[in-house]
Amino acid sequence: MKSKILALSNNEEFKKLLKKKKVSNKYVTIFFGHLNNKNKKKLNISFVTKKKLGIAVKRNKIKRRLRNIMNDGLKEISIKLDYSYLVIAKPTMLNNEFKDIKETLFKEFSKIR
Repeated sequence: MKSKILALSNNEEFKKLLKKKKVSNKYVTIFFGHLNNKNKKKLNISFVTKKKLGIAVKRNKIKRRLRNIMNDGLKEISIKLDYSYLVIAKPTMLNNEFKDIKETLFKEFSKIR
């Protein structure tokens, strides 16, 4: 089965999204907006973890968690596929349970209209 998630591809897309709208909570900051030349049938999202969060093992664990949450989110909640998303993780993601993070992110993505 092919993934329904695509990553942002170049630096200009990141810069454009950082100038668009944002939503923040204790786990992540989500930048979102419309980008040109985007596939409307797939979720265009990228996950960013800063080096300040820890060694590569911890950063990759955070990205795996976020990818897993978004795969579940595509099935359970209605995420707008016409937006592109940039999710920047915060240090609190490492110390909290997966279920709590998932519920909080689902609430944030359902707020985005």
